[in-house]
Amino acid sequence: MSNKTPPQNTPNAGADSDRSPAIGSPASRVPARKSAGALKKLTELHQIIQQVSQADSLESALQAIVSGVRNTLHTDACAVYLSDQAHSHYVLMASEGLNAQGAGKLHLRQSTGLVGWVAERREAVNVRNAPAHPRFCRLQGTDEEAYHGFLGVPIIHRQQLLGVLVAQQLAQSRFKKSEQAFLATLATQLAGTIALSLSQSALQGSAPAQSQSPSQYEGGAGAPGIAMGTGVLVFSTVDLDQVPDRTVEDSEAEIAALQAAVDGVAADFELLAERLEPGLSAEDRALFRAYALIARSQELFDATVNRIRHGNWAPGALRESILEHVRLFEAMDDPYLRERAHDIRDIGHRLLARLLPGDATGNTDYPPHTILIGEHLSPVDLAAVPAERLAGVVSGHGSSLSHLAILARSMEVPAIMGITGDVALGELDGTSLIVDGYQGRLYLNPGESLQKDFRRVQRQEQKLSEELQSLRDLPAETLDGVRMPLYTNAGLLSDLSHSLSRGSEGIGLYRTEFPFMVRNSFPTEDEQYLLYRQVLEAFHPRPVTLRTLDIGGDKALTYFPVQEANPYLGWRGIRISLDNPDIFLTQIRAMLKANAGLGNLRLLLPMISRVEDLDEAIVLINGACHELQNQQDDIMVPPLGVMIEVPAAVYQAQELARRVEFLCVGTNDLTQYLLAVDRNNERVARWFDALHPAVIRALIQVTDAARRHGKPVCVCGEAAGDPAVALLLLGLGVESLSLSSGDLPRIKWVIRSFSRDQGQELLSLALAQEQATSIRALLLQALTTAGLGALVHPGTPR
Repeated sequence: MSNKTPPQNTPNAGADSDRSPAIGSPASRVPARKSAGALKKLTELHQIIQQVSQADSLESALQAIVSGVRNTLHTDACAVYLSDQAHSHYVLMASEGLNAQGAGKLHLRQSTGLVGWVAERREAVNVRNAPAHPRFCRLQGTDEEAYHGFLGVPIIHRQQLLGVLVAQQLAQSRFKKSEQAFLATLATQLAGTIALSLSQSALQGSAPAQSQSPSQYEGGAGAPGIAMGTGVLVFSTVDLDQVPDRTVEDSEAEIAALQAAVDGVAADFELLAERLEPGLSAEDRALFRAYALIARSQELFDATVNRIRHGNWAPGALRESILEHVRLFEAMDDPYLRERAHDIRDIGHRLLARLLPGDATGNTDYPPHTILIGEHLSPVDLAAVPAERLAGVVSGHGSSLSHLAILARSMEVPAIMGITGDVALGELDGTSLIVDGYQGRLYLNPGESLQKDFRRVQRQEQKLSEELQSLRDLPAETLDGVRMPLYTNAGLLSDLSHSLSRGSEGIGLYRTEFPFMVRNSFPTEDEQYLLYRQVLEAFHPRPVTLRTLDIGGDKALTYFPVQEANPYLGWRGIRISLDNPDIFLTQIRAMLKANAGLGNLRLLLPMISRVEDLDEAIVLINGACHELQNQQDDIMVPPLGVMIEVPAAVYQAQELARRVEFLCVGTNDLTQYLLAVDRNNERVARWFDALHPAVIRALIQVTDAARRHGKPVCVCGEAAGDPAVALLLLGLGVESLSLSSGDLPRIKWVIRSFSRDQGQELLSLALAQEQATSIRALLLQALTTAGLGALVHPGTPR
């Protein structure tokens, strides 16, 4: 079943409907207390969804819908019309209150009636007196003229219109906004189930024929937004894996060629940084200078020279050195660090292009509205396109954590990462495309109707973006005056500018691993000090939470290899730090010195599973602090927190809270460990859900334990950027959230649209549910009812 709700309650979302107040306006700040009836509807919504999911046929599923809607809304009639594209009409498939004998037999032409108007608009139609409306058309045999109030909402699945859900009443009055929101949410929640039933019924010849949808492919959402344009394929004749070994006589000449290639590629990166200076921040430009540093890596150079001296030519020696680094990063569990393999492979391609004669790709022609396509695109490929011509990006590999996706978000270019399915990227070159960066969906050769839909989406999303930006300098404060600071997660200096531009109130999680990964030895205390100082100064006086080194097992270093059969349960995080106190203390001293005179540092310890580890870490931290205090006066002990990311920490949250100043819940790992689901394994990914009842109960145990000791709880991870989850966290009493900078404006809108009491009411309702899907449906309904439908499913054509 689909869990995505179209933003029906945004301005202009329904005919004859009242406008929602603007974001941040006084009207939007008025508390809208839920009545007992409204709360009851949330439960009834879940009951209808359950009944439909248990139906044994399309007919019984549709009948369950109309019965449930009629009983819940106490309306006089309800009907479901399904689209029969083959015959250009709509079929009345189920009804209550109309002539039941017409089910499956009565047809309405596509462009006819209020049902046809709903379908054309792909949004709700809510009218007071249907028979008097110019679009009204009586469906023979239904006695429709007796009904006046009309409410119709489209049923859309993956951009395809399946049909229309209609409620009607005898009275001459419009349906309430809450009733419209209920019907719209129900239609969206059930769209997936109806689509499945239609496909099964079609095999038996009993379903209306559905139109052939345009070719489309799924991928990962890399950067949000909608792009429409022409595909341009970027490729290289160099295949890193196919470079052969060759014996050479003159090793010194090969080494000289290697040095020239390194110098040339590094210079190219530095020139790109200079060329982009007018359009990007210093932090973003630093990304290309970081590439230059990697290209000049002494470890990479020495490893390649060593292979040359053993008789291999420079391209073959470089191939082995690059692939050695690539394999190391690809074996890592951390998705952020695993993505660095693509960066290293790209640098290897560019070095080989310099080494191998005749490997020039030529000058690429970039037409207006270029959709850049490539198997392994890099930030350099993206930066090579004139900014005024670049509309979107499609990469065959990668994720939202890749540098390509990070830069695309910075440049506000919609991007799809990791296209799946049987697609040859070469076939996309010169093809008309639509990139849906919200859902990670690519459309080939879209028809005029679909293009019209997405042009409307672009206008609506632009308006929403402008409204959300107006919240930038407003506090994340609930309707009843509860402040809930919104921090951001970061791992690179380039992440900081995005966070500041979105109104971040601090860094809730800064991953310190990456500087350790791009070196051939542990960074010195001075080198770490310089990095941490930049981060702390960039956000001063706002708080910055630096997490201590989280390596080991799945995140081994080339100079500190660790191989384990089960890295998830292995030697990692605080365990490896405590077994190597010299490494741990070097990092702690660098952090403490970087905090001198600033005072905005917060320390965070990862992978805490027992109090003994925490006690030992506290002794080491206090010792390092006292040692430095003897050398300079402005050293202080910063607030210390622990990551709650394994079940053991949940059950000992009270003991941990006694020892530290704050708790930070890592929802990604905690959900993974609690549900025994590897979120990077596509076969079991659908079992990974932060709204699973077990995860919610674990969060309750953590917040209760922290509250007993007066300690705040921060939640970081992808779940913090989910509007539905944010509602529950509000009810749980979580004090702050740390999320990606791109999610911050939307979550701020959620916080400013609800009270803590409303969050607690929703939490109580959620605890009464047994399934994550029903919990999500309940929360999405609450968001839509509050006028935040645009957050539920961005990018859906209205």
